[in-house]
Amino acid sequence: MQIVILLTLMTLLPAALMAITPFLRITIVLHFLRQALGTQSTPSNQVLIGLALFLTIVIVQPVAADIYHLGWEPLQDGRLSPQQAFDQGSKPLRTFLVRFARDKDIRLFLEIAHTPPPHSPADLNLSVLIPAYILSELKTGFQIGAVLFLPFLVIDLVVASVTLSIGMVQLPPIMISAPFKILLFVLVDGWNLVVGSLMKSFY
Repeated sequence: MQIVILLTLMTLLPAALMAITPFLRITIVLHFLRQALGTQSTPSNQVLIGLALFLTIVIVQPVAADIYHLGWEPLQDGRLSPQQAFDQGSKPLRTFLVRFARDKDIRLFLEIAHTPPPHSPADLNLSVLIPAYILSELKTGFQIGAVLFLPFLVIDLVVASVTLSIGMVQLPPIMISAPFKILLFVLVDGWNLVVGSLMKSFY
């Protein structure tokens, strides 16, 4: 039975780690960007996920190091019990999650859990803090994605107006606008701007 539980936890662990890291926001923004460019499946999902994964590693490296030094290392040395190691090791994670979880979302899950507000954010239960963080990251990712869509939407509208005015009704506007959107994105060094802005949003 213990082996089944362990295997189940190992299966769920990658999804859980992705949900409580910047991976969530980064993947949402990158997928919005691909849709805005109108390139369908280019870059592929594997490329976007790989990029998001390495960006996530760079961002969470300091947090992971703190978790290791405060929780895992003392546990291995026998200086802390498993419960003490969890309490100490979760402190850097709590600090990270509180930093990006909106107060409104935290209050929502406190109400759902029928839990009174703690005296300080450091005392928040992870069962409240993690879903609040996920909800906040979803909103932030969609906000950034909407902003990314705007300049490309303008190009689509201009191309659609021009094609209609010259009577090219049979030709889909997206076939004409796609090269212009890609050219604009390359000229402004779009990947550098998007990735740089994403990284700075976590510092």
